[in-house]
Amino acid sequence: MFYQNTLKTKNYLFNILSFLLSVFFLMPLSAVEKSSSPDKAMLYIISPQDGDTVSSPVKVIFGLNGMGVAPAGIKMKNTGHHHLLIDLDQLPDINLPIPSDDHHKHFGKGQTEALIELDKGEHTLQLILGDHMHIPHEPPIISKKIRIKVN
Repeated sequence: MFYQNTLKTKNYLFNILSFLLSVFFLMPLSAVEKSSSPDKAMLYIISPQDGDTVSSPVKVIFGLNGMGVAPAGIKMKNTGHHHLLIDLDQLPDINLPIPSDDHHKHFGKGQTEALIELDKGEHTLQLILGDHMHIPHEPPIISKKIRIKVN
């Protein structure tokens, strides 16, 4: 009798856990509430400037007005962290977390500058601000794309 009750309890708990996990994993990310941003927030690259010729590693300095910088995982109103987009033809999906790869560099510790190794040649750089979950704000805060040459 005790064994049957314990087994029923385990099955019941397993079913509840399975249901909760399926709801969590099947819920589209677009259903997650996006962090808002102030209307006049502005993101920009301080250095290098558009058209500059530089050497690798390239020191990239990030600029942000109208918002603050906070590390990834810290949910605080009107803050985010930088993501550097390198040599991208189009922006990542602004409804999903920004990918992390050679073309999408994350600065989730709240860094405001970075040394980036780039091959010789022409490159584009652009910043996009991500919230505590690496998702762009609403509206998204995106810098102008700049072009540089690495010699």
